[in-house]
Amino acid sequence: MKRHPLHAWPVRLAHWLNALAMLGMFMSGWGIYNASPLFGFHFAKGLTLGGWLGGSIAWHFAVMWLLFANGLLYVLYGLFSRHFQRDLLPISPSAVRRDLVDALSFRLAHHLGVYNAVQRLLYWAVLALGVLVVISGLAIWKPVQLQVITNLLGGFDTARYVHFIAMAGIGAFVVVHLVLVLLVPKTLLPMITGGSRQRPDDGPAHD
Repeated sequence: MKRHPLHAWPVRLAHWLNALAMLGMFMSGWGIYNASPLFGFHFAKGLTLGGWLGGSIAWHFAVMWLLFANGLLYVLYGLFSRHFQRDLLPISPSAVRRDLVDALSFRLAHHLGVYNAVQRLLYWAVLALGVLVVISGLAIWKPVQLQVITNLLGGFDTARYVHFIAMAGIGAFVVVHLVLVLLVPKTLLPMITGGSRQRPDDGPAHD
């Protein structure tokens, strides 16, 4: 009986590199935020990376390149392997509404390797937030050289808010993702080993 991985190795590699990179981006970003807070709170120093503003900026830029390269390779793989088309499409408002209602009432069935409509929508949303983070980050990094982008975002100060809010959105996605893993722990091991499932023409799969 022919079987193939639930998650191909490029997806798994991108997933874990992304997890490591996002941790570094969050912690270094919190250190940068603390130097000039946008809101009336600070992040605990123990949750920051770099020790001081210059160190946090250095870490942020270093991890940024890892995150950018990893994201670019994932997008290219998703397009050329048809991963996006196969696993994250289609999406319809009715399907999202149905699966959301089922999820909130704890009636949503889960099948390994199959994304429901809500998961598909969230993955596309976090990809869009990733693009927004990159754009707003560039506007903050080079506000003079890239003033066209900075101006489109409403100026340097507004770009900082956009960057923070986009990162907060990604952070919320990460929290929801971790909660779902805790609720359905059988999804964790396949993301490490790849797992396996029958091909569609081999008959119904068994989890």
